Amino acid sequence: MADSLRDQLLKSGIVKQVRDDRRAPAPAPARDKVSRPNNPRPAPAKRAPRDQAEIDLARAYAMRAQTEAAERKRQEKEAAERARIKRERKAQVQKLLESGTLNKPDADQARHFEYGGKIRRVYVDADQLTALNAGELGVIQQGGRYLLVPRALAEQIKAIDEQAVALLVNPGDDAPEDGVPDDLIW
Repeated sequence: MADSLRDQLLKSGIVKQVRDDRRAPAPAPARDKVSRPNNPRPAPAKRAPRDQAEIDLARAYAMRAQTEAAERKRQEKEAAERARIKRERKAQVQKLLESGTLNKPDADQARHFEYGGKIRRVYVDADQLTALNAGELGVIQQGGRYLLVPRALAEQIKAIDEQAVALLVNPGDDAPEDGVPDDLIW
């Protein structure tokens, strides 16, 4: 058995020597090609058994991926539930506001207040301004607009969605909830 495997295959006729003409004109090293009659696919190579560390690592990665997928699914469900609750609250507030707003198109005085970290304003007339500063009226933010409503309606909306209430002055307090003194009107 001094012959190499290559030489033995050449002698048996299973492998024939092929010359690669694409290389330089000098004779190129021969390539061996195995002929496979009636067998289009080679038999799968037998893998060496994995050691226990590789198996444990693969199992750990699979468990981690499964845990991460479950966490993502849980977060998506929670986000969907929060969005559903928010939609329901918005619809309830909208239903309450359908007939209860007191905004007047000819209001000429601006009442400024802080909401969402910014100074906002709602236009009111003189009577509404006095009632707003006394706590008889409130301001609700809905759909990018600030709507003037009676205090009772503002309290109902506050029970549904506290963040929708932009301004509600407490009559007994020295400082209103919005942080702007009652007499400060720009």
